[in-house]
Amino acid sequence: MTPFFPLLLLFLPISSTSALDFLFNSFNSTDLTLIKDAIVESSVVRLANDSAQLSSGQAFYPSRIPMKPTSNSTSLSSFSTSFVFSILPQISTSPGFGLAFVLSNWTSPPGALAGQYFGIFSSETVPSVSPLLVVEFDTGRNPQFNDPDDNHVGIDLNSLVSNITKPAGYYNSTTGDFIPVNMRSGQNVHAWIEFDGNSFQINVTIAPAGVSRPARPLLSVTNPDIANYVSADMYVGFSASTVKWAEARRVLAWSFSDTGVARDINTTNLPVFLPPTLSSSSLSSGAIAGIIIGCVVFSILCLLGIYWFWRNNRLKEEENDEIEDWELEYWPHRFSYDELKQATNGFSKEMLLGAGGFGRVYKGTLSNNMEVGVKCVNHDSKQGLREFMAEISSMGRLQHKNLVQMRGWCRKGNELMLVYDYMPNSSLNRWVFDKPEKLLSWEGRRRVLADVAEGLNYLHHGWDQVVVHRDIKSSNVLLDADMRGRLGDFGLAKLYQHGEAPNTTRVVGTLGYLAPEVATEAAPTTASDVYSFGVVVMEVACGRPPIETWAAEDEQILIDWVRDLYDEGKLLEAADKRIEGEYTAEEMEAILKLGLVCCHPNPQRRPTMREVVAVLVG
Repeated sequence: MTPFFPLLLLFLPISSTSALDFLFNSFNSTDLTLIKDAIVESSVVRLANDSAQLSSGQAFYPSRIPMKPTSNSTSLSSFSTSFVFSILPQISTSPGFGLAFVLSNWTSPPGALAGQYFGIFSSETVPSVSPLLVVEFDTGRNPQFNDPDDNHVGIDLNSLVSNITKPAGYYNSTTGDFIPVNMRSGQNVHAWIEFDGNSFQINVTIAPAGVSRPARPLLSVTNPDIANYVSADMYVGFSASTVKWAEARRVLAWSFSDTGVARDINTTNLPVFLPPTLSSSSLSSGAIAGIIIGCVVFSILCLLGIYWFWRNNRLKEEENDEIEDWELEYWPHRFSYDELKQATNGFSKEMLLGAGGFGRVYKGTLSNNMEVGVKCVNHDSKQGLREFMAEISSMGRLQHKNLVQMRGWCRKGNELMLVYDYMPNSSLNRWVFDKPEKLLSWEGRRRVLADVAEGLNYLHHGWDQVVVHRDIKSSNVLLDADMRGRLGDFGLAKLYQHGEAPNTTRVVGTLGYLAPEVATEAAPTTASDVYSFGVVVMEVACGRPPIETWAAEDEQILIDWVRDLYDEGKLLEAADKRIEGEYTAEEMEAILKLGLVCCHPNPQRRPTMREVVAVLVG
């Protein structure tokens, strides 16, 4: 057998040392550089003084981010960011001010007025010596700057006159309908900004927190002149200002990456800032009478609620559904059974996404319109409660853009349920094997392989413990709304400390993906995960599953077939003929060789996932 590991060295690029990737689900005062009136209050960034009539503040990431190789270069870097913000005026009818996401040459731009224009602009165009790119979330209308209304989103290039602007809202991913979003209501608003330096494109998307990211952006602008408004290194952050009318502007969470898509923000437990209650002096006598009647009705409802609560507790005791000690140790949110039953329309067949050895999976829609997947573990499942706890403990604490994010869980008696992000495009195998009329393109396949490699690299090397997945296969690679790959199903995962030898355990996994040493030693390792990933690589490149019973005898086992073709110098004959013409011979050979070296019979000769990521991502 020819050793394949040296071949990997032919494809290893030089990795960048300037990568920036961070996620703040809450803040402390050391996370950001806070300017003027900006402070961190109860783990939330408050950009301006809520009660002052003249106030401004900025919150920037402490380090500059690289945007150009040199100041005169027209080549730009790319980045992805998402954040959750809240805007709440003290007086609902007062003019608004909003807040801005900022790329700036300085944390305090020269000439900026202290209490106006987001705290970063003067009343006139900012000179070109101060490169400044802004995405404004404006809650006031100023005709001087061609504002269309008092609730809009715009992209500004060195000027308060927006390059493009749209009323605040989002496009429903299913119907395409435009749904307005009131940014001054105090509700948490989730924003996504994608900056593509290669195509000079900026995409901006917003939606209420908890709503899945819409597929269509609210704003999209492509303009090569953007290079003129970006310097070599820039500060990134937020800014806001107030004049006369107080308005609370808060940033609750922030994710940023210049190496790919920013990591998802967990919006479940973020605080919500509600509007102040109305004073009685501003209400009519009819309204007061209505409030009194409402209070009486509310009191009756409270009594009924107390009775229901007492009766429900009695039922829970009868069902022996008390919370066990282990249930209190894990992070994810515990949903009620009734909440999940309602979300899945009573676990109806119409909402069933699939079923397997571990249980059934349903699509659900929570009360906040968030779409989720609900996995119900079979009563007779051999994995049972032990694997259920393993999936909770691993998925609930792992956070990476290429892993399916755990949202919560539920237990009713012996019925076990997991709640996680809904992946609208199902699993990878359906786009490679089961959708002949709509195959995944070569570029899409390479991108998904890179996504899965990054997620697996995080499990092996990027966390405080080593996580061995033990069931890497194409059906466990799920595709989100953007057709990006996410690794899911952690029901068989094993955790151990870095440098620790894994414990011997029973053989688990899926036939065709198991490394040969697992069958004899039954000890899961990162190398056995790499082997399974190599099988997925060859599946994607060849367009066929690992075992094909109808094929000729010497072609039934995918790995053996590809290896034989390699030894005969006919490696390209293994490539998926249905996508012929979409790839170059060099690209396909590199991917197939990567799959072979990952599936080397000797686990010591296989690359690590760090080396695999270097090949696929760079």
